[in-house]
Amino acid sequence: MGRSRSYTRLLLGLLLLRSTWCLAVADDGGGAEEGGGAFPMVVSTWPFREAVRAAWEVASATGAGGSAVDAVVAGCSACEVLRCDGTVGPGGSPDENGETTLDALIMDGTTMGIGAVAAMRYVKDGIKAAKLVMDHTEHTLLVGEKATSFAISMGLAGPADLSSPESIEKWTIWRQNHCQPNFWKNVVPAGSCGPYHPIDVPSGESKASAKHVLEWTQGDICQGLFEPNNLLEPVNPHLKSINRHNHDTISMAVIDKMGHVAVGTSTNGATFKIPGRVGDGPIPGSSAYADDEVGACGATGDGDIMMRFLPCYQVVESMRRGMEPRDAALDAILRIARKYPDFVGAVFAINKKGVHAGACHGWTFQYSVRNSSMQDVEVITVAH
Repeated sequence: MGRSRSYTRLLLGLLLLRSTWCLAVADDGGGAEEGGGAFPMVVSTWPFREAVRAAWEVASATGAGGSAVDAVVAGCSACEVLRCDGTVGPGGSPDENGETTLDALIMDGTTMGIGAVAAMRYVKDGIKAAKLVMDHTEHTLLVGEKATSFAISMGLAGPADLSSPESIEKWTIWRQNHCQPNFWKNVVPAGSCGPYHPIDVPSGESKASAKHVLEWTQGDICQGLFEPNNLLEPVNPHLKSINRHNHDTISMAVIDKMGHVAVGTSTNGATFKIPGRVGDGPIPGSSAYADDEVGACGATGDGDIMMRFLPCYQVVESMRRGMEPRDAALDAILRIARKYPDFVGAVFAINKKGVHAGACHGWTFQYSVRNSSMQDVEVITVAH
């Protein structure tokens, strides 16, 4: 009876959000038998074919093949070198100061070991740095310049400039456009570059007084700031135009020949982010999660929103309770959409049998798959 009620609520959610959610599902034969002939298997966000091929080369090696962890590192490293979509690795997504920093995560679904780095400067190898954290410390996450120092002390190349001519040009144009769009809210000046200063969020009669002061000091720049609900939004509404080229992550899952599962992520974060910002990329359970006993999940999209819900942890736990990947993926997306109907994001889910699915909200999502029954990487489109 409880399961029937849950299914009814899920259908109701589909009806309420039918204009913005999207779903795809595929079963490539791995679901026929537990640990079936489809392994090894690689799944990744977006059509990052070369990254999937690099992971596949490790996982499908002669004999027992490489481990799921090593395959994930190879795949994400390839994406960092290729600078996939300009959102992975060095050379993309400048922050407000024009600097590129890296976030990355690796998780071993056998041991539940995790390593991650966030806001790492001057080192190009995000996923390798994350693995060093997992392999050589008792910690889970290192951040900022201390993550940089750790990575270099452990043998990674650096310090190196992570900017590129393209990222500097993008940043220069943004500065010329008065630093718009940006991620600030409830601050002045609202329509130009900082430094910014907070304004109190008023209520009742004081709201009109505050509006008068802002109009006197900022003119038309603050027009619309006091419209209904606007105080809850970024200063510039164009930030809602999130897409894979300015707000993206490679999130990859691998099931190796032994049936072990691992996931990893790598990203250079949101373009024009406030320096020090950390998104969902290095947060376990948000951008990715894995458990040999269940399967794995990867996510991409508006990390500032998605990390509040830990969608990949939700997906894996839903599958643990018996949900199929398609239902688990959609359920995780709907949980976010009910609270943030304008959010943009997606997840893929894969269970330990190799059945995979994707769900998204606010955009068309694609994810890539390779297993032993395929001749090459195949791309699944999850459309509106």
